[in-house]
Amino acid sequence: METPLTLTEAAEALRAGAVTSVRLTEEALAAADRHDGELGTYLARFDDYALEQAERADRELAEGIDRGPLQGVPFGVKDIIAMAEGPTTAQSLVLDRAWAQGRDAPVVSRLKEAGAVITGKVTTMEFACGMPDPSKPFPMPRNPWDTATWPGGSSSGTGNGVAAGLFFAGLGTDTAGSIRIPSAFCGVTGLMPTFGRVPKSGVAPLGYSLDHVGPLARSARDCAAVLDVIAGPHASDPDSVGLPYEQPLLDGSLEGVRIGVVRAGHFPAEADPALGPAFDAALGALSGLGATLIDAELPFWTEMLTANLVTMCAEAFAYHRNDLVERWRDYFAATRLMLARGALVTGADYVQAQRVRHVAQDAVARMFEDLDVIVCPTAAVGAPRFDELTDGAGRLDIEGLFRTIFTQYWDCVGNPVLAAPMGATAAGLPLSIQFAGPAFGEAGVLRAADAFQRVTDWHRRVPALVAV
Repeated sequence: METPLTLTEAAEALRAGAVTSVRLTEEALAAADRHDGELGTYLARFDDYALEQAERADRELAEGIDRGPLQGVPFGVKDIIAMAEGPTTAQSLVLDRAWAQGRDAPVVSRLKEAGAVITGKVTTMEFACGMPDPSKPFPMPRNPWDTATWPGGSSSGTGNGVAAGLFFAGLGTDTAGSIRIPSAFCGVTGLMPTFGRVPKSGVAPLGYSLDHVGPLARSARDCAAVLDVIAGPHASDPDSVGLPYEQPLLDGSLEGVRIGVVRAGHFPAEADPALGPAFDAALGALSGLGATLIDAELPFWTEMLTANLVTMCAEAFAYHRNDLVERWRDYFAATRLMLARGALVTGADYVQAQRVRHVAQDAVARMFEDLDVIVCPTAAVGAPRFDELTDGAGRLDIEGLFRTIFTQYWDCVGNPVLAAPMGATAAGLPLSIQFAGPAFGEAGVLRAADAFQRVTDWHRRVPALVAV
């Protein structure tokens, strides 16, 4: 039997006796042996631990102990999330290696209880906000579709690891798009749950009121399986919410579903020529599934982009202030410049940003009184080359980058959003669509994305590097 491509297919094959967890894990580790040196996916591998957990999964399944679809399936964890088997580095020289040492974040504990086989800790942008920096002693994550291009961030290793078959799914975090950007650029599916749906304790913070933890995998169905495990409140996170998690109806039909279509602000002059046709084709697929398409516009679009940056910089600076004073040069250059922006944010700026966020949240909630799902592009371009990430003076061009990436808005309002592949550029780089829903409306988002993926195959395509 060929190795299954998706998490849910692997789960079915395990229960049918067509494959073992040990075989899946050995193949995942072999894929890492082949590709990790080129892709920079792992910061730490737990090969022996993973094989022990795979043997346990096979033994339990043989005994009739079924922990659910994650049992026995190889999984990656972003290295800002604590895991007892190794230190959490946040891909930085600055973070104390004793931080959360020997402890699991609640989301990792839940993966372990579900029987997931965690193969290692994977690369991130420094503290989930820096950019690749070859001057530091860490791997440079690269995109398996073209290793001269950026895989997106900050959940870089999770995105390129799923795309390259190093594991079936992984955990990422999202503060301004860090789940959805690597999903878009690496051609995989990533879900940012509603703020508070998944506990973020045990995760090195970036923006206290913006951080989300969620899955990256091949498909929306895979993401639904992971969310079912990691969702739910935890006493260690006061922001986590105890609202019941509604299981999505994944029946392939969108009859009666009202989908808002957002174009304004998402087709800049820099957009790839393939973006418009790919988005139109995606809309055609959704309409063909029975959805009613309605033109929509996101309220307070510009204000939310500003509020996201103000909030993230201020909250990140609050966490890093002392280390910035004492260890300025230990930070990546792009990281310290982004964090230092927080010193320029006044208390009045921060408070005003939160006021505007609440106004926008109310406006978005009213939109969802007439709509079930909203769709828009995730980014206007395919993965940029590394030399395109800086301006003429060699500085990280944050403003230029986010002119073509459309993720920050949803972090600021906190609604659930899923990014899924919808096409490709002429160079073969993936393009992506976002499905957004009302607060705590993950079920509708997953239903729409799953239906879309039943009639398209973009999420099943693999890079030539992997196919060879």
